[in-house]
Amino acid sequence: MAEDLKKMYRTIVEEHFPGNMEISFVAGDRRQTLFYEKVLWEIKGVYKGLRYGENPGQEAALYKLVNGNLVLGNAESIQPGRYLASDIELLQSGKHPGKTNLTDADNALNILRYFTDRPTVVIVKHNNPCGVARADTLESAYEKANMADRVAAFGGCIALNRAVDKATAEAISRQYSEVVVAPEFEEGIVEIFARKKNLRVVRIANIDRLQTFVGQRCVEFKSLIDGGVIAQWSFVPETRSAKDLTVAECEYQGKAYRIERSPTEKEIDDLLFGWLVESGVTSNSVIYVKDNVTVGIGTGEQDRVGVAEIARDKAFRKLADRYCFQEHGLAYNELFDAEKKGAIDERVAREKGGLIGAAMVSDAFFPFRDGVDVGLRQGVTAVVQPGGSTNDYQAIEACNEAGATMVFTGQRSFKH
Repeated sequence: MAEDLKKMYRTIVEEHFPGNMEISFVAGDRRQTLFYEKVLWEIKGVYKGLRYGENPGQEAALYKLVNGNLVLGNAESIQPGRYLASDIELLQSGKHPGKTNLTDADNALNILRYFTDRPTVVIVKHNNPCGVARADTLESAYEKANMADRVAAFGGCIALNRAVDKATAEAISRQYSEVVVAPEFEEGIVEIFARKKNLRVVRIANIDRLQTFVGQRCVEFKSLIDGGVIAQWSFVPETRSAKDLTVAECEYQGKAYRIERSPTEKEIDDLLFGWLVESGVTSNSVIYVKDNVTVGIGTGEQDRVGVAEIARDKAFRKLADRYCFQEHGLAYNELFDAEKKGAIDERVAREKGGLIGAAMVSDAFFPFRDGVDVGLRQGVTAVVQPGGSTNDYQAIEACNEAGATMVFTGQRSFKH
């Protein structure tokens, strides 16, 4: 019987990664070993692992941590058995998940863990958020997150921190998405999603306990071209509440510089929201946030002023597309009526891409004031950044001149 099971396993799993993996850290006579087990899903009577890696032709496997523990210094890794994206429950597989589906879902949860108090939706595309929003209802949070960048959200991964209700499911079904991840789906919801035959519908019960993952670390591995491996602890944002923020001040050539206006309660809310969203954005990055909704997200750029400009330009373009879609049912690029397009352009310019009163978030310090000036010129009123540049005084002066406030976190938030 055992041999028959082994034969069945070999027959139904068409991949070459082994079923188990062990990673050991050895210091003298002390060995710490992490034990992993490959994840498979039963899809139409066939057991399958990851569809493929980042591209077709790249085999990949998903492993979950089933035993072992790792303590390095004062940090301890997440204990086995506390699963999220490594042990998903497929309610509807469509095409079974590939690596990018899983990493998108994982990064969505990476951000979502910080927002448990209100309905929150994170939409991720190519491992970066394209829309994140908090609201009083799940449907509203989804609509705001989707409209933050409706174009990029096409084919994205949608993660929600509440059970999906009918109104939210219907709203999601009006768009094309690859993956929907939630802690639960109300009765009849899976039938609604069944209209989208290639949609992966994923239940992760632990989303209800996401807050317990705040501050928790895992060990991350990065393979190099020669087979070498870099291991590091995962990033944990230290700034998670108002008391962790410091009103910006510094000293330069014997002169003290300080922000003249402290942030309002509303600004603090947006600054913290943006800073925690930033933990899931590929560096070098700058994002803009207003009313707990992302307005413009700039990612992966080489210079800070450039990424501030990219995020600004995206805010203008995405707002124009949103207004065009809401008013005419068309994408902005599909509207050829010059008069209607001109009216939209005029409105977006008047509103400065929705950036008036927004918060500006930078994952590292501004080396010069030109970066922060990009946002201030569009009406940004609050800025959060790590601080620590020799030229912090320039950013402080820029904010004071504009009547804006700025706070430091004291911690960089790079994500490569």
